[in-house]
Amino acid sequence: MSCIFCQIINREAPASIVYEDDLAIAFLDIEPVSEGHVLVIPKSHHARFAEMNPKTAGHLFEVAHKILKAIQASNIPCEGANLFLTDGEIAGQEVMHSHLHIAPRIRGDKHRYGYVHAEQSDYPRERLNQIADEISKLLNP
Repeated sequence: MSCIFCQIINREAPASIVYEDDLAIAFLDIEPVSEGHVLVIPKSHHARFAEMNPKTAGHLFEVAHKILKAIQASNIPCEGANLFLTDGEIAGQEVMHSHLHIAPRIRGDKHRYGYVHAEQSDYPRERLNQIADEISKLLNP
């Protein structure tokens, strides 16, 4: 099996595991952006987030919530955190097994996350409403 995360799940590759249950496993990132950087992954292989069933997708965030609370209660420096999930290579996903990052943050750590926002004039309210309608139609058939 070529998926490194599946190898970790099957104990064919090493990992510093912090949590495991029937649906998910969480372990420290080997190239962390900060001390305590954890990856939460589903045990079933799904390259993309939308491929997971809703129960599994939601469960990843429940696990992340528990882990972040544990990080905050620990001696790991954590004034805040970034929780992020890149979905697809174009979005920066490097391992094609969906995973949720928990990256503890402290003031002055010099790490940058986020987006380059468009100008409001690029998306006038009329266009925003068109986009919202297009998405809503598919959510409420």
